[in-house]
Amino acid sequence: MTINFSSIRAVVLDMDGVLWSGSEILPGVPEFFAFLTRQNIPFALATNNSTKTVDTYVEKLNSIGVPARPQDVITSAIATADYISRHYPPGTPVYVIGREGIRQALAERGYPEDPDHAQLVVVGLDFAVTYEKLKTATLRVRGGADFIGTNGDLTFPTPEGLIPGNGSLLAAIQAATDTLPVIIGKPEKAMFETALLRMGTAPEHTLMIGDRMQTDITGAQRAGLRAALVLTGTTTAEQAESSEIPPDGIFESLAAIHAAWEKQIGVSQ
Repeated sequence: MTINFSSIRAVVLDMDGVLWSGSEILPGVPEFFAFLTRQNIPFALATNNSTKTVDTYVEKLNSIGVPARPQDVITSAIATADYISRHYPPGTPVYVIGREGIRQALAERGYPEDPDHAQLVVVGLDFAVTYEKLKTATLRVRGGADFIGTNGDLTFPTPEGLIPGNGSLLAAIQAATDTLPVIIGKPEKAMFETALLRMGTAPEHTLMIGDRMQTDITGAQRAGLRAALVLTGTTTAEQAESSEIPPDGIFESLAAIHAAWEKQIGVSQ
């Protein structure tokens, strides 16, 4: 399949595996965003990470030449807080398992943490999770609280190898409550809907650039976006090509997408 770049009016990008890999900044990042700026194409940065705040990401992005503003960064914590604000009135008490990213996002929208009276149990990745936290979440869900997860990633890569992700925490609570969580992050539609709303674009004119078939590409396809896979992350070309629904395009890197895009619109013009 091929991408008609001339029809693209906005771009959503994953970060880890697309813009950087560990501590390494990948080639062509500032040049690609300079190109988007010249073409007046808005962008959003979308990540399933719920532990970090938006300001932390903005600082890092700016340091590598990406002109990101807070409204351009959509973490799974932000998408979760946006979802909750559309479905529950401010003041609804919540019980949160998670780090600063999800706690700050909920607090800014007026959702107080109240473990004893929680009507919502919201679970994001927590590196300090304990049995007591899982117990409290289980009791609140069994008592009627709604159950929401920032993202369903069972694992995530580290220099040591794959380690438990937020999906592992959700699985424990699900097993103890016989209750399926509402999951917000990729590949679910909610995160993509947040990005489209912020950029004001239609899905068919929006390109998702990611490195993971299971989250970035599958999620984009479910939400109706065009999807480009880069091979600088976790997926090989062979894995992508053999998938049931392959991406619209497979590229070596973000720099390769930039080159293909400029070549295509240069020919058409």
